Amino acid sequence: MSQDSNPSSRPSIWTMILSVLAAMIGIQKNKNRERDFSKGNPWLFIIIGLILTGAFVLLLISIVQTVLINAKS
Repeated sequence: MSQDSNPSSRPSIWTMILSVLAAMIGIQKNKNRERDFSKGNPWLFIIIGLILTGAFVLLLISIVQTVLINAKS
């Protein structure tokens, strides 16, 4: 069953990750935001958000280091 066909179910981890990613770039749908606030566990959203933010920062650091290394050679 999909998430939309069972409105009383809690969002899956994958749904929560996609929801956090959409919220991070500002394209979260109002329907999904309402589902997250009514059915989701806020601590899981916070943890996922922190992990994704940390991964994004590490990605940026590695890109900058790669560019700097290639610029020196």
